[in-house]
Amino acid sequence: MPDSSQQPTRFAPATPEVPPSITDTPSLKPASPADRAPAPAEPLLTEHMAPVLLWLRNFLPSPVGTNAAEGLRMAVGVALGLLITALISRWWDGHDNAVWIVSSMGATAVLVFGMPASPLAQPWPVLAGSLLCMLVGTLSEHFVPDEALALALAVGLSVTLMVPLRCLHPPAVGLASFVVLEHAPGMGMLLFPTLFNIVVLLACAVAYALVTGKRYPHPQHSHRKQPGGSHFTDADLNAALAHYNQVLDISRADLEGLLHLAGRAAFQRTLGDLRCADIMSQPVFAVQAGATLKEAWALMHEHRIKALPVVNEQQQVIGIISNADFVRNASQEVPDAQSLGQRLKSLVMGKSRHQDAKSVQDLMAHTVQTAYATQRVMELVPLFSSAGHHHLPVVDTKDMLVGIITQTDLIRVLAATVSPGESQEQS
Repeated sequence: MPDSSQQPTRFAPATPEVPPSITDTPSLKPASPADRAPAPAEPLLTEHMAPVLLWLRNFLPSPVGTNAAEGLRMAVGVALGLLITALISRWWDGHDNAVWIVSSMGATAVLVFGMPASPLAQPWPVLAGSLLCMLVGTLSEHFVPDEALALALAVGLSVTLMVPLRCLHPPAVGLASFVVLEHAPGMGMLLFPTLFNIVVLLACAVAYALVTGKRYPHPQHSHRKQPGGSHFTDADLNAALAHYNQVLDISRADLEGLLHLAGRAAFQRTLGDLRCADIMSQPVFAVQAGATLKEAWALMHEHRIKALPVVNEQQQVIGIISNADFVRNASQEVPDAQSLGQRLKSLVMGKSRHQDAKSVQDLMAHTVQTAYATQRVMELVPLFSSAGHHHLPVVDTKDMLVGIITQTDLIRVLAATVSPGESQEQS
C-alpha cells in the first residue's frame, strides 16, 4: 500500500464567486400570461430607414487628424509657395504675356504643401500630369468643335492616360478644361507659364519641407526589411491592393508602415495584457516525487495528458515527467525481440531489465521551466517556439502550482488573436 503522501495529487483553483442570477432576485417574479404577450412589432419605417441613415452618415466628414500647428504650416506653405511662384513668374515674363501663372497652381499648392506624402502630390504626377492634360486639352479643343463634347473628351482622356502613366494629379485636369473652355493656346503655354510655374512651385515645396521637417518628395516604396513576426508580406499587401482596386491617396510605404503599426497595436492590445492565469489549464494534475511510475502513467492515461508536474509536500514544483520520459527510458533497454510498447509496459509495471527507475523521482526532469500566474502570455512565446518547451507549469507568488500551459493553450489564444471573428463563431 503506497504512502498517502505520495499519491497522485489534483490541484483545483478556488471557485470564483458567482453573482446572483436574475431568477435569484427576490423582487422579480415569474411573468404572468398577460406579461408574456408578444411585444408589438417595430414600425417598418424604422427598419427601412436604418440603411438610409447609415448611407447619410457617409456624408459627414471624418476627423482630419492634424493639430493647429500642422494646419498653420500648411496654410503658410501654400500662401508662401504661390507668392514666390507668382513673383518669379511675373518677373520672368516681363508683362509680355497675358497669362504668367495658371490657375491650377492654387490646387496644386494645396496638395504639394498640405499633403506632401500623397502620391498625387509628388513631382512626377505634378509635372507629367499637368503637361499631359495641357496637351490633351489642346488636341481636344482643336479637333472637336462642340465645347461640351471637347470638355468631356479632354477630361476623360486625360484621366485615362494619367492612371497607367502613374501621374494622376487632379488639379492638372483643370488645365485641360481651361484650354477647351477659354480656347487658350495650349501649345504656346506648355513651356511658359505651365512648366515654369511647376518647376518653381516644386522647388519651393522641397525647400519648405526641409525647413519645416517634412519629407518631400516623399518615399513611395518601402525599402525596410520587414520586422520579425510581421503578420503580412509584400505579396499579401499586393493581393489586398489588387482586391481593393481603387486609387489610394497614400503611398505604399506609408500604408505598409501604418498596417504594421496597427497590427502591432492590435497584438499588444489582445495579448499585451493577457496573463498566464487567463489561459492556463485548470485543474492541474500533479504527482509527488515518491509516486510510482505505474501511478503516474495511470493518471496521465486516465486524463489524457502528456505531462505531469512533480511537486513536494508544499505543492511547489520540483520537476516534470512526460510521455517522452517514459518512451526515452524504455528505448534505452537492451534490444531484443520485445517491441517498444512491450518494453514501455515492462518499465511502467516495474519489470524492466534495469531496475534503476522505480519512482517518478528516478525518471522526471529535475530542471523545469515554470511561469508565474501574473506573467504576460507574450513572454511565453519564445519559450515554446525556440526553447522547445511543450508544457509550462504555472505557479503563484509562493511558487505553489496553480495551473499548466501547453502549446495547445497558446495556439488557441494566438488563433483567437489573428481571427477573432472565427473563434467567436466556433465557440
